[in-house]
Amino acid sequence: MRFNRSPLTLAISVLAGTAGLVSSPLSVAQSGTEIPEIRVTALGVDENAALIVAPFSVLNGAQSFERGGNLGDLLNGLPGVHSDSFGGGASRPVIRGQTAPRLKVLSDSSAILDASDISPDHAVSADPLLAEQIEVLRGPATLLYGGGAIGGVVNLLDGKIPTQVPERVEGAVALRGNTVADERAGAVNLTAAATENLVLHVEASLRETSDYAVDGWEESHVHGTAAESRNGAFGTSWVGENGFLGLAYSYREDDYGLPGHNHEYEECHPHGIELHCEGHESEEEHEHEHEEGHEEVPLIDLSSRRVDLRGALVEPMPGVHGIRLRGSRTDYKHFEIEDGEIGTTFSNEGYEGRIDIDHAPIMGWHGIVGVQFADTRFSSIGTEAFIPVTDSSMRGLFAVEHLELSDIWHLEAGARYETQSYEPVRDARGRPDYDESAKSWSLASIWALDEQTSIAATFARAQRLAQPQELYARGIHLATNTYECGLVNHPLTCGGLQNNAPIDKETSNNIDISLRKHTGALTYSVNLFHNSVDGYIFARTLDQYEDFRLIKYTQRDATLRGLELEASYAINGNLSATVFGDYLTADLDGADKLPRVSPTRIGIRANHLFNNIDTEVELYRVSRQDDVAAFESETPGYTMANVSVSYSLGGDDRYTLFVRGSNLLDETIWTHTSFLASVIPMPGRNFSAGFRMSF
Repeated sequence: MRFNRSPLTLAISVLAGTAGLVSSPLSVAQSGTEIPEIRVTALGVDENAALIVAPFSVLNGAQSFERGGNLGDLLNGLPGVHSDSFGGGASRPVIRGQTAPRLKVLSDSSAILDASDISPDHAVSADPLLAEQIEVLRGPATLLYGGGAIGGVVNLLDGKIPTQVPERVEGAVALRGNTVADERAGAVNLTAAATENLVLHVEASLRETSDYAVDGWEESHVHGTAAESRNGAFGTSWVGENGFLGLAYSYREDDYGLPGHNHEYEECHPHGIELHCEGHESEEEHEHEHEEGHEEVPLIDLSSRRVDLRGALVEPMPGVHGIRLRGSRTDYKHFEIEDGEIGTTFSNEGYEGRIDIDHAPIMGWHGIVGVQFADTRFSSIGTEAFIPVTDSSMRGLFAVEHLELSDIWHLEAGARYETQSYEPVRDARGRPDYDESAKSWSLASIWALDEQTSIAATFARAQRLAQPQELYARGIHLATNTYECGLVNHPLTCGGLQNNAPIDKETSNNIDISLRKHTGALTYSVNLFHNSVDGYIFARTLDQYEDFRLIKYTQRDATLRGLELEASYAINGNLSATVFGDYLTADLDGADKLPRVSPTRIGIRANHLFNNIDTEVELYRVSRQDDVAAFESETPGYTMANVSVSYSLGGDDRYTLFVRGSNLLDETIWTHTSFLASVIPMPGRNFSAGFRMSF
């Protein structure tokens, strides 16, 4: 018996296979032009894959292992997904121009409590090497996951808590390396039954890289981009006929450099809306220091300890199809080390949990109702402690319901109510407590034009409450070369902008329309979205000195519009071709632009299968981004060429060898969505190879 581990899992798996969103187009080519109807659990309820409204993408474990990299770089290239990279140790995904705190990264639907929401130089403490599948939901997912998912969700699925009793010992071993950063990476996992009902699981991974290479860069390698990551977990579960209940302990340890830090600006401070940097290093001193050698790059020493509780019951009582439980307790900490000494310590401790109940139809409506809760303490202590120690508490109630009006009309409706409170602890500046509530709801419909094609439309009104950084930030943040001023700071001493109005809830009015063809030789998905946001909170640049900026968190109305396209054609049983692309505009009320907006991307991909050899050739163009915000620089466009070849030994997908070449044109790539867009380029030409075996 196997139980659904996520309200998104099966929906994404089947949608990817039928609509060709992420999986190789050969999933269509090899099976002809017809794919049988498959019933899946979509958002927690039994649903046909063709009746899933939200745009999804998925990478299975083999695909993510072959692509490699940190989470953001790994997902970069999927429709509507870019990366907020910070050297070799950290990268966050960007979905439709949104990243943390508007994007949730989850571990099997449970929140990952780390510090990646605070700054792009803080790694997401989830390991793609150990993921069995990575799901991406584009657009608001606030109903299930709260205001932090107003821009989308990335959900990493793992097997650390078994959901079934294996007939024998099961496991996998994977090894990978590359040339651009001398990567050495490996992962292993084992699952075995200790008794008839008790199942044990153990897993571990290791990834080490050196400074990555860029053609034409100083000394050919980017100083400070080396990284090392170590992960492990032990889990056990009791599996019965009607469900399972399990616990897992996992740990993560990272060490990586922070390129782009510049200590010239440590003495910078605001005078109203102007920066004063009297103590900055002179240009002559800086050039002399550079001639003598590299400035010592700060390091991150990260550790995370986590306990997960997961469970599920099938048909526990009349009127209830299933109950799903998720809970976690996390102790996260990282040190920022400068000149061999700890400069700043960030920590995040707390717990999070949720209960989903899948109920039987009531007046034709079937779906899930649930509760979610979290309590955490975030602290930053040291030279860059620009946020006070803050206790946070969240409570949420939600429901997502489905109704099939006929064979061609499908309806969805959902609502969520949540409260969020923050309490600064022993704050010498006397910043106030914050206690607010948010309401979100959505309506959606799917109209089946025929057996192969459908139109989906969604209207979602989602609210997000301000986060502690947006409220309370005050001080130097050298990772992003900024002095940050939060919404509640005194305007005369931080930011210089008088704002007597109360802090508004960020309210997003999102319209999403999709045209999809699910089966046949030609499959496609075209998504159009328009997102009008009232009271959008953003870091407004008030002044700039060289590369250092004074930013003030500000609220303005904003409008985001975009297009995502992916279409595949099965030329024959072994060959398919795909075109894909995405486009985004992000405007503030008036003539201003939002910063770090994803540039336009368009590309083609071909897949060929012959004698157990699966080949993929991909070429796409990322345009120049010249639609920029105030004080923001333009970034040049580039062309990315990638080739992947994988070979299944004896035609058995359990034993696979792969070789992949990326950035084969050896372009110098500046990523506009990154805070280091004009400071640190992305890696140059790279060849990677590896082996993956499962048993």
